[in-house]
Amino acid sequence: MASAELQGKYQKLAQEYSKLRAQNQVLKKGVVDEQASSAALKEQLKMKDQSLRKLQQEMDSLTFRNLQLAKRVELLQDELALSEPRGKKNKKSGESSSQLSQEQKSVFDEDLQKKIEENERLHIQFFEADEHHKLVEAELRSRLATLETEAAQHQAVIDGLTRKYMETIEKLQNDKAKLEVKSQTLEKEAKECRLRTEECQLQLKNLHEDLSGRLEESLSIINEKVPFNDTKCNQYNALNVPLHNRRHQLKMRDLAGQALAFVQDLVPALLNFHTYTEQRIQIFPVDSAIDTISPLNQKFSQHLHENAAYVRPLEEGMLHLFESITEDTVTVLETTVKLKVFSDHLTSYVRFLRKILPYQLKSLEEECESSLCTPALRARNLELSQDMKRMTAVFEKLQTYITLLALPSTEPDGLLRTNYTSVLTNVGAALHGFHDVMKDISKHYSQKASIEHELPTATQKLVTTNDCILSSAVALTNGAGKIASFFSNNMDYFIASLSYGPKTASGFISPLSAECMLQYKKKAAAYMKSLRKPLAESVPYEEALANRRVLLSSTESREGLAQQVQQSLEKISKLEQEKEHWMLEAQLAKIKLEKENQRIADRLRSTSSAQLLGLAQENATVSIASGQEEAAAKALTEPVQSTSLIGILTRTPESEAPDIESREDLIKSHYMARIAELTSQLQLADSKSVHFYAECRALSKRLALAEKSKETLTEEMRLASQNVSRLQDELTTTKRSYEDQLSMMSDHLCSMNETLSKQRDEIDTLKMSSKGNAKKNRSR
Repeated sequence: MASAELQGKYQKLAQEYSKLRAQNQVLKKGVVDEQASSAALKEQLKMKDQSLRKLQQEMDSLTFRNLQLAKRVELLQDELALSEPRGKKNKKSGESSSQLSQEQKSVFDEDLQKKIEENERLHIQFFEADEHHKLVEAELRSRLATLETEAAQHQAVIDGLTRKYMETIEKLQNDKAKLEVKSQTLEKEAKECRLRTEECQLQLKNLHEDLSGRLEESLSIINEKVPFNDTKCNQYNALNVPLHNRRHQLKMRDLAGQALAFVQDLVPALLNFHTYTEQRIQIFPVDSAIDTISPLNQKFSQHLHENAAYVRPLEEGMLHLFESITEDTVTVLETTVKLKVFSDHLTSYVRFLRKILPYQLKSLEEECESSLCTPALRARNLELSQDMKRMTAVFEKLQTYITLLALPSTEPDGLLRTNYTSVLTNVGAALHGFHDVMKDISKHYSQKASIEHELPTATQKLVTTNDCILSSAVALTNGAGKIASFFSNNMDYFIASLSYGPKTASGFISPLSAECMLQYKKKAAAYMKSLRKPLAESVPYEEALANRRVLLSSTESREGLAQQVQQSLEKISKLEQEKEHWMLEAQLAKIKLEKENQRIADRLRSTSSAQLLGLAQENATVSIASGQEEAAAKALTEPVQSTSLIGILTRTPESEAPDIESREDLIKSHYMARIAELTSQLQLADSKSVHFYAECRALSKRLALAEKSKETLTEEMRLASQNVSRLQDELTTTKRSYEDQLSMMSDHLCSMNETLSKQRDEIDTLKMSSKGNAKKNRSR
């Protein structure tokens, strides 16, 4: 568990480290891009500064040149002003000089015009350069602001990463401390496990010696006592009776009962479907009560009339199969002989379906050719003809696979045991196909019935017949769905139950060997039943041993037994006296009863004429009876006292207790009280005995459980020793791996810190350079 937790933590840390490394690479790339952009901006700034300096130098030179030109113009104007009055004085001499001055003036005007144009052009260039400089400066300032914000964001990210790295470093240090503590505890546990493994090895050695001795003894007994081993040959082994699996038999009987119920639901639906189909042929498209139907439909009706002879045997065959599966048999494919009967009945029904299929298709074609058939009805009839073909094909497939399943009970080489599973899966697929076909039939027939009900010639008899056919188709659909789901749900159990049979063999070799095995099973069961005799109740062995120890340890056991014997003898004598007493009482009561009956009879016989004679006889009999009673009373003049288990009863003579009814009530109440007391004592004794018996059973079960737990503990000790050795190896390897990983992670963290510090320095330099550029731009 500790190694798993450490591996999980290490994986989490590795994932976080990979994420941080990817983020660091992204940040590095961003910083490099920003550095490249800042270098490009620096170069642009240098270029702009150079161009600006050139423009300023040109501007200075132009201004200087303009000043020179202005001074020269002033001089020329002054000279012109001086030359004008002189020209007036001597016009003659001035004409020649005027020609010279005009030529000079024209030269000066041209030079001045060139200088003016050049000055104008320079002013325009200076204005354009100034505007361009302002635009570049604004753009550079905006980019500087964005770069400052990005640098602040990168700084925040770097600060967060540093905090995260510090937290991870602290967490790793804490995990390292915990791992060291766990490693110490694991070392202690490993030492304890070593001691336990040594003890387990000693116990294992002793057990091995004991088991080897038992094995040698059992092998010698087998070699000496077992003359013939019949499990080596499959033919002989197939005759051995397998272990009786009552749960398996009950499960198979339950499944067979469910299948029988499904078949019993399916058979009436099939009967109704065929019967109502026959009734419909007599009604539509031609009513037999009004006109004669076609010969084809007559033949089809005759065949459908015989459906019960083919459908009802299916239920009978399934019933016989269900009755053959009992609790005492062994249910496998080799022993289910009645499955062949069901297969034969299903084959006959499939033949019936093949026989009626052409007639059914031709009957549907006749319906399509009749004048009452609409295009929609014709389409439904074509769909129903396809469905009927599919239904017959599905029943043929099902009959084929069930016939294959019935082969192992009749022909040993008809179906290989390896193909049982594929045959059962194909049976399930065929049942699902039957369900799908019946759904299509019910769907298409319902559509056909709704179309026929809308026809103007539809009679009430046709409507009711169509409803009956549709209800039978729905019942078939439901029954087929139940059977398909039942078979698919129990498919695994069917496949697993095929291996039920004799051990150390591939199964029953032939149906004859399976039948012989069942006969042997019955004989063995009868023999075991004859040997099973009711044993007399005895004291359990553990209780007998405990009682023996008590008897041997107690010194007063003999005296106690002698006293018990004497008390039992006294009780026996008292019971005998009480028996004699009650026998005398019974004789007296019998005599009295006879006398009373005789007296009543004599009274009834007496007549009015012989009344005196009857009275005399009665007096005589009374006197004789009184004499006998007096003699018996004399014999019992002394009171008899009985002290028995039922209590103390004292009898007094009749003279002292003349009231017979009161005496009987007294005796009755005494007996009832004594019986109640004895029953309570008996119930108490029974409850104690049941309690002691339950306690003894619980102790025996606990003993068995203790033995089983001892075996499991020995096995667990062996596994624990193996696990301890494996854990020791894993612990050493995990320690080394974790130490290496921690060292690698610490190196990585140091390198990351160095890279982060370098990035911080670069960002600081970028900030400083950007601030310096901004200041320069502002100053310019």
